[in-house]
Amino acid sequence: QVQLAESGGGSVQAGDSLRLSCAASGRGFSGYAMGWFRQAPGKEREFVAHINWSGANTYYADSVKGRFTISRDNVKSTVFLQMNSLKPEDTAVYYCAARDSGIPTLWSSYGYWGQGTQVTVSS
Repeated sequence: QVQLAESGGGSVQAGDSLRLSCAASGRGFSGYAMGWFRQAPGKEREFVAHINWSGANTYYADSVKGRFTISRDNVKSTVFLQMNSLKPEDTAVYYCAARDSGIPTLWSSYGYWGQGTQVTVSS
């Protein structure tokens, strides 16, 4: 069982950078694969990035590839999302999630979710 809490969101201009953090509490963080999803107003939850339990393997949505980087620190039980070259279309609430099994790009594969942090990018 893990509890997740996102932080680091804010309002920025296009081209700026933000780093989101997701702090985990409870036992077993290092055993979970982790993902970041986002949800814009009126839209479905969208896959952003995934990282396996050790941090050796990552996968990104095409829309963020080359701009975003997911990483994790298992000693500190934290996962990060570094977001560079932000665009207005990146505006959304960003959620971190922990996955036991399943397809990593599907939100239904994740059993634990944070409450989200707002990212707003203006042009």
